[in-house]
Amino acid sequence: MSEPILVIMAAGMGSRYGGLKQIDPVDPQGHIIMDYSIYDAMKAGFKKFVFVIKDQIAKDFKEVIGNRIEKIAEVHYAYQEMNKIPEGLIEIPAERVKPWGTGHAILCCKEFLDAPFAVINADDFYGRDAFVKLYDFLKNTEETDPMSISMVGYILENTLTDNGHVARGVCRVSEDGYLQKIDERTMIQKIDGQAHFSEDGGETFTPVSNTATVSMNMWGFPLAYLRALERKFPEFLKKTVKENPLKGEFFLPIVVDELLQEKAATVKVMRSEDKWFGVTYKEDKPAVEAGIQSLKDSGKYPEKLWEE
Repeated sequence: MSEPILVIMAAGMGSRYGGLKQIDPVDPQGHIIMDYSIYDAMKAGFKKFVFVIKDQIAKDFKEVIGNRIEKIAEVHYAYQEMNKIPEGLIEIPAERVKPWGTGHAILCCKEFLDAPFAVINADDFYGRDAFVKLYDFLKNTEETDPMSISMVGYILENTLTDNGHVARGVCRVSEDGYLQKIDERTMIQKIDGQAHFSEDGGETFTPVSNTATVSMNMWGFPLAYLRALERKFPEFLKKTVKENPLKGEFFLPIVVDELLQEKAATVKVMRSEDKWFGVTYKEDKPAVEAGIQSLKDSGKYPEKLWEE
């Protein structure tokens, strides 16, 4: 059985945050959130890492984290650029600046994917338990029809910020722990301690359970999923250029949902009780720093993650 691979998506520029949040230190030792994800992933068993970045941040990215991880693990870099699409398929709109989304990010690193792979966001702190569950699933899964996908889900209220709204995939899960559907909510926020979502830009809000299971883009995929992305991406591009040429994105959860509706996949939801940390807004950073320091104080992490 091939060793599972961890893909870390770090191509986003953090527009709401106002800078390269992926490489912003979160403790006095200069660690960034990615350090903790990689540390936890290695403790869980992962040995090969693929960073998806943009070419223009490559130098800074390698200086801040890539170079030190290269010393202790197998590391590859994949570059998500807008022109990395099937040749001659569409004409890219001149005004478009956004990449084509998380599904496209995975297609940009397909040359490094020769085994089941996990996918995470660079700027999310997931906790050790999530990586252990994901690694064990991928290590023991086989190519099946329908394909077998895994997802680590989090309790919604453990993933919200006090500083604004966030996007979350709210999951409908069967009694035996399998995903039935993902409802993408692009604006969820706390109002008087209760989670609410809006679909009209904040004009009206609808309550949603604080204990709902949500996706934080932490997935485990077989290689069959990569083939599904390759099959579906051209159709997405042709449709998007007509309907939403400047902002349409090819999202991993949307493809997962399509596969579910086609009965081409099953998705095992492994729920984490851990507190999620993330920096969506600059104002979130102190809470993340305090949360990580608390974990260090409790002995879950050493002061220095890596030997000099």
